[in-house]
Amino acid sequence: MTARARYITSAALTLCLAMSGARAQEKFQTTDSPPPAKYQKMEAPPPPPPPVLNQASGVRLSEPADHSKFEALKGPFADSAAVTKACATCHTDAEAHIKKTIHWTWNYVNPRTGQHLGKENVINNFCTNAKDNEGMCGVCHIGNGVKPGEEYAFNKQTSVDCLVCHDRTGKYYRLPPTRGNSACAAMFEGRDPINFTEVAQHVGLPGRENCGTCHFNGGGGDGVKHGDLDSSLIRPSKALDVHMSEQGQNFACSECHLSQHHEIAGSRYDMIAKDEGGTGKPGLRRDVATCESCHGATPHPKPSLIGYQLDAHAQRLACQTCHVPKMARGGVATITDWDWSTAGKLYNGAGYYEEEYTQGNGEKRHTYWSIKGDFKWGENLVPTYKWFNGEMIYTLADTKIGDKKAVTPINEPQGGWMDPKSRIWPFKEMHTNVPYDAGNKTLVFNHLWGADKTAFWGNFNIKKAIAAGMEIEHRPFSGEIGFLKTVSNWPITHMVAPKEDAVKCGECHAQKSRLANVPGVYMPGHTRFPWMDFLGLAGVGLTLAGVAVHGGLRIALTKKHKEDA
Repeated sequence: MTARARYITSAALTLCLAMSGARAQEKFQTTDSPPPAKYQKMEAPPPPPPPVLNQASGVRLSEPADHSKFEALKGPFADSAAVTKACATCHTDAEAHIKKTIHWTWNYVNPRTGQHLGKENVINNFCTNAKDNEGMCGVCHIGNGVKPGEEYAFNKQTSVDCLVCHDRTGKYYRLPPTRGNSACAAMFEGRDPINFTEVAQHVGLPGRENCGTCHFNGGGGDGVKHGDLDSSLIRPSKALDVHMSEQGQNFACSECHLSQHHEIAGSRYDMIAKDEGGTGKPGLRRDVATCESCHGATPHPKPSLIGYQLDAHAQRLACQTCHVPKMARGGVATITDWDWSTAGKLYNGAGYYEEEYTQGNGEKRHTYWSIKGDFKWGENLVPTYKWFNGEMIYTLADTKIGDKKAVTPINEPQGGWMDPKSRIWPFKEMHTNVPYDAGNKTLVFNHLWGADKTAFWGNFNIKKAIAAGMEIEHRPFSGEIGFLKTVSNWPITHMVAPKEDAVKCGECHAQKSRLANVPGVYMPGHTRFPWMDFLGLAGVGLTLAGVAVHGGLRIALTKKHKEDA
């Protein structure tokens, strides 16, 4: 893992490691030999490398201003809230805009499905739920001002943290806004204090590092959640991502995820699976983050028979299906399986972890962790392909779990071959054995973070943690805990390979096709229907017979004509 990767994962991981590793370290202090590596106390991460310069960042008329010259930013500043107050002297409407966005509210009502989504509502199959664990998740939330026992002060002035997105020094970091287990004091040991004046004077348009601090670490660590988002995209090779590479286009995230009043396009809660709007005119569209909004709906070179054929394919295949051949291919692994039923094991009365997977960049990853259970990792994985029309149906806290499905989908892609809005998309499937209320047949809110005695990341008692989480949420809990096999589906849309590395025709049009498990697809070279094969062979046979008869008659008639002459 690079220095930068260790830096950006520390916010999501170090606190948990400190809880188990630091406590276990205390158990070994009286032994003659040093503790095993898996019980070593976490060292402070190294300082991050400088941010990548000159990233292309959306549509703008000029370069950002030199903020070191602004009187309002001369400082000194005691904290990020004081910086935000100074920012607001020029950016008078920015905070009001941000507070209307899903980045701030964590709340979204899908207009197509009517479901209430966002981190305030959904239960995932990674760390289970952000709700009630805001102290841990607040390391990424863009808010200031929360105090222990309070929720975010959504309407408080200067409560938006400008620096988490706009810092271009690489020296800014966020602290958990509430207390966790006492061992979490180790979370930022060795960190240099933040010079808020220096950071405030060196702000700019967000780069990959800013977005990646949270989005590369979704689900609890570098590359854990998505499969196509991890720290390798900070400085990717051109072979890894032709858009983000410094040898390619050097795109910042905001070059595709354009914004309007801080509302950023491309939310996974309301995706466009088949964009028929194209590039739009005049200028780039700011309401979507689709391939078509830059490349158009018919991007392949013409006049060319192959170009026309590929454009025809694009009517039913997402661009990513061909142009993202594999996921997690930058040297950082992604989790494919997670088993919460094994969490809570102790060694000498304390939590512990095991690292038995070494990823491509040489770094080891946890394969067991007392606070989370067992993990399986993968790299260079071929995605799973499914029909998708942009809609997802979520299993929410009030959804009754049926017995008909062996695996419960946390979010299920909608669409099919009969749906004209559907295309075949690549997905990462995340399989997790999660705790649930076996009596009421519902998912549960798990109280993981906190300094109290009911938080699982401290007491290792899953029943007590769930009972506390459900009580906080005022939801019924039968007291009967089971474990449920689940799957979540994550659309793959980053790590776009150069065109010469795109999926080759023979990878689909073959007996062992990438699309073999996609229903409603007929592919020459793969799909076999005996009756169609019979008709095809019969047609070829009849054609050859017709040619032979026709040729024979022509020869015979020509010979007769010569004899008559």
